[in-house]
Amino acid sequence: MARDYTRTMPIGLSQTQRRLYSVHLDYGLLLALSAIVGFGLLVLNSAARGDTGVLGNQIVRMGLALAVMLLAAQINPRLYRRWTPAIYVAGIVLLVAVLLFGEEVKGGKRWLDLPGLPRFQPSELMKLAVPMATAWFLHEQPSPLRFHHLLLATAVVAVPAVLVAAQPDLGTGVMVAAGGLSVLVLSGIRWRLIAGVGVLAALAMPLLWMVMLDYQKARVLTMFNPERDPLGAGWNIIQSKTAIGSGGLEGKGLFAGTQSQLDFLPESRTDFIFAVIGEELGLIGVTLMLGLYLVVIARALFIASQASDTFGRLTAGGLTLVFFAYVFVNIAMVSGLLPVVGVPLPLVSYGGTSAITLLAGFGIVMSIHTHRSG
Repeated sequence: MARDYTRTMPIGLSQTQRRLYSVHLDYGLLLALSAIVGFGLLVLNSAARGDTGVLGNQIVRMGLALAVMLLAAQINPRLYRRWTPAIYVAGIVLLVAVLLFGEEVKGGKRWLDLPGLPRFQPSELMKLAVPMATAWFLHEQPSPLRFHHLLLATAVVAVPAVLVAAQPDLGTGVMVAAGGLSVLVLSGIRWRLIAGVGVLAALAMPLLWMVMLDYQKARVLTMFNPERDPLGAGWNIIQSKTAIGSGGLEGKGLFAGTQSQLDFLPESRTDFIFAVIGEELGLIGVTLMLGLYLVVIARALFIASQASDTFGRLTAGGLTLVFFAYVFVNIAMVSGLLPVVGVPLPLVSYGGTSAITLLAGFGIVMSIHTHRSG
């Protein structure tokens, strides 16, 4: 049976580190996340051409997201473990409610507008709930997993992912599935089984193509050949790749990018802001951005490896790999290596919903690190 958690204080910490640890914040992770947020605000200010309203809104949103992270870090992992099944079931109910009663925007139902509550996306909750629920299910199971355990864990991941994809919101569905599947990989399943699942997934691609919507098929075809519709579906990718390539080593400088500043690059503040980094700050800026992401991922995975029980290890690792999936999918999308699925660059793209979700996840990771089982 998993042990309870109590507060401990590692030896050898500086005074600043001890103060942060006392409020359940990890010094290295907090510093790297803050650096990404600061870098993102700098780039967003350029992408918004100095619009103080846009920058001010983003500062408020990031402040709120950091506050949520601080709050999440205070909650004992024992309580997360206890609440996870209820949170997961509530999330499933909300996803079904979205399909039945959700507010339709641009042909999709993704938002719930309940009396007395602000409008929200239940799918964002599932980015946290799915990896936690998968970890909760697996933390008492024997290792290696038996086949029926694997099937049940896969169902825990698949049900919400399918419900989100049906809204339709393929990008968020991918993120939800990535969180749960990463927990399965971290649980120690045999690589032969992973390879077998990969082969089956590849064989199922023709079936997936048959059920995809027309606009989703168009995105896949555009990925392989954006020049097939250069003024329509291929415009975003062509302009994005042009912006990244034109930045060279040092970039053109902030506020000096032609693709972004002259409106050739659509969605330059949101999904395609990585192209702004490439154009205006060049390879040096891109390398700095990737380096900061690498530090966050490495530190969070180290914390996961030091967790006191299986639930903590799998939850921290799964939430970290959700963050990695955001980074990978956005950069691959903007670079033309994946279809455009509307995944923002984490903590950099304009908007607060994904930032709140991701930083709440890192709050949980810090809680697992600073509460030790005993």
